[in-house]
Amino acid sequence: MRLLKLVPEDTNIDFLRWRKVASAASFLLVAISIALVAVKGLNLGVDFVGGQSVRVEFPGTMPKIDEIREKVGDIGLGEATIQQFGSDKAVAIRTALPEGDKAAADRAGKQLVDGIHKAFPTAHTGSVETVSGKVSGELIRTGALSLALAMLGISIYIWIRFEWQFGVGALGRLFHEVALTFGLFAVTQLQFDLNSIAALLTIVGYSLNDTIVVYDRVRENLKKYRKMEIVPLLNLSINETLSRTVMTSVSVMLALGMLLLFGPDVIFGFTAAMLFGVFVGTYSSILMSTPVLVWLKVGPQSFVPRTSAATEGAERITRKDDGAVV
Repeated sequence: MRLLKLVPEDTNIDFLRWRKVASAASFLLVAISIALVAVKGLNLGVDFVGGQSVRVEFPGTMPKIDEIREKVGDIGLGEATIQQFGSDKAVAIRTALPEGDKAAADRAGKQLVDGIHKAFPTAHTGSVETVSGKVSGELIRTGALSLALAMLGISIYIWIRFEWQFGVGALGRLFHEVALTFGLFAVTQLQFDLNSIAALLTIVGYSLNDTIVVYDRVRENLKKYRKMEIVPLLNLSINETLSRTVMTSVSVMLALGMLLLFGPDVIFGFTAAMLFGVFVGTYSSILMSTPVLVWLKVGPQSFVPRTSAATEGAERITRKDDGAVV
């Protein structure tokens, strides 16, 4: 039985030919993503803003959002944030946390659920999630810190494992993918919660794996073909890893696509972010991971062991046949 090959093994595509166009497009998309986050903001989940949240499903046609907001407003818990959630028959309703202790929060949660059932008798409600403002602040800090430390640690590892230019390239690539994923959340207004942080960390890990595969092949070829120009050598390295990159990405995206279509709604945001991140990561592996090596002057000399002057002098000492040292 023949093995399935999406990409022939002997490709010779000049990917670096488009490095300026690809880099300009990426810079533009990153700038747009940052602007979207600044202007539209993120639809932060209850994990990050605190309060109470409940998921409501409607078995038939879902009422209009304005009608749901009006009915929920009549319950008497203040202004509610209502966001369509996963499908066109479900919404997430979020209200502010009442003053008082846990018992007050429990009473408010029960009042919210009872009010929803009274206004929409056929609706199904999930459990009420309650997060205090203090906990949500800690979650924001720890989530942002974990993401920053993961990116920094990966870059330092690649710097030590390869050379500093590779660490810079890896850090730039990770920032590119994380920024675009934040842009996705801003433009779609998918709920951004702890699952989204988990998706970003998974994307960072996936990108690390892909980056090391490409950079390891670049390093091997730099040692093997010392007289080859850097651009053809990088093209050779990308082509040699292209089959593996495409096959891995397609396999992962097929699984994520099925999960996105048929998976539970509670992980819809996680799955959508992962699918988008893997797609962007594949693009980055092919077109964005290596141009920075050209601009930072990586060459065969990058992996030549550095010798001290004393050592160089010692290497020039030779011994004559009669044993005299010169």
